Amino acid sequence: MSMQGKVVVITGSNTGVGFETAVGVAEQGATTVLACRNQAKAEEAAHEVVRRTWNDDVHVVPLDLADLASVRKAADDIVSRWDRLDVLVNNAGGVWSQRQLTAQGFEYTMGVSHLGHYYLTRQLLPRLRATAPARVVNVTSVGHHFASKGMRFDDLQSEKGYEAMEVYCRAKLANVLFTRELARHFEPSALTANAAHPGWVRSRFGMDGDLSGVNGFGIRVMRPFQISPRQGARTSIYLAASPDVATKTGLYWVRRKPGHMGSQARNDEAATRLWDESEQLLAGAGFPVESIAA
Repeated sequence: MSMQGKVVVITGSNTGVGFETAVGVAEQGATTVLACRNQAKAEEAAHEVVRRTWNDDVHVVPLDLADLASVRKAADDIVSRWDRLDVLVNNAGGVWSQRQLTAQGFEYTMGVSHLGHYYLTRQLLPRLRATAPARVVNVTSVGHHFASKGMRFDDLQSEKGYEAMEVYCRAKLANVLFTRELARHFEPSALTANAAHPGWVRSRFGMDGDLSGVNGFGIRVMRPFQISPRQGARTSIYLAASPDVATKTGLYWVRRKPGHMGSQARNDEAATRLWDESEQLLAGAGFPVESIAA
């Protein structure tokens, strides 16, 4: 496979699966853009990608998914610096023990893992469409299966109660629903959207003080049984680069094969409602998005 001449943007790519995804596409010759919150760590990661791949077409764009103003600026930065965008990999995410808020007052887990990526994708859609065929890859988790009560549209901001892993699983469900609804809006010849479960990866997830107590202890205990970030990135790289999936869209992938979606993720009505409500939340916060009507 070759990605020579293609531009790939990967969020949360200074470490873990995102970093290894950057390495994977850079190895194939892509212009590789690391969109990250921590500028210093992103620059270090970019240098390491260059060192490992001998591809010096590697760049950094500042992106804080917890601040929609930063998301808008990052999108503007990407559009101004590159005249095409072939692949957007929405990889960043996390889980936090205590309920906290983004810059615009949204619950942090949902704000970062879903709403920030939703806004970034909507901002970049014109450039993706102009580069057709283009691809969006949303990194999710098997955890979406455990959001058994669905999105809880009556409490998207978890104001009525907050349990870290439950909120995390709902955010991962949101990733799959967003993927399916995005895929529904486009012919595969123009844009494909797929969700990737990387597997149980030994990364910094839950290890940087963002998860404490029993959940944090459990993650540390189980680390020896987890796979490496390099292994975890294989599905994202495959969906970003392989000609075998050029027309595959709206699917949930595990180990580079279509996987089984949870029942809540297959709910078409919920997918459409999440899309619409996300759009309304953005508009209410002062960050409206353009219509994607053809």
